[in-house]
Amino acid sequence: MEDRHDAADRARDRRGRRFQAREGLQVLSVIEHGKAIFELEAGPQHANPMGTLHGGVLCDVADAAMGVAYASTLADDESFTTLELKINFVRPFWSGTLMATGRVVKAGRTVGLTECDVTDSEGRLVARAMSTCMTLRGDPVERRR
Repeated sequence: MEDRHDAADRARDRRGRRFQAREGLQVLSVIEHGKAIFELEAGPQHANPMGTLHGGVLCDVADAAMGVAYASTLADDESFTTLELKINFVRPFWSGTLMATGRVVKAGRTVGLTECDVTDSEGRLVARAMSTCMTLRGDPVERRR
């Protein structure tokens, strides 16, 4: 069986680099099999018309953390797609550092459940997201690359 740190490193290398190009978003760590932490330095470029952080940005950082966490549970010949994504915005946020901690709640053979807490620099919850993922194997994996 593969060492959990090997799986986490593979997931970060395979999936994480795609997200690093987004302005201010970076993978901090895939600290264990099924868990990933992202950081976003949010600024005015991420604001909605009211001046607070755009909900789509929060959704994006949560989705990235959950996706890398889920990817860390997959074999080399597997991929996945998101079936459903839900987010609750708990408090407004303007600018500064956000941490998104994605976790795999349940990884079944085909369908998995992930969640993510997005917190500010003081550890206060800003948003909580959940996602349902479907593992892809065989021909469908190749057609989606």
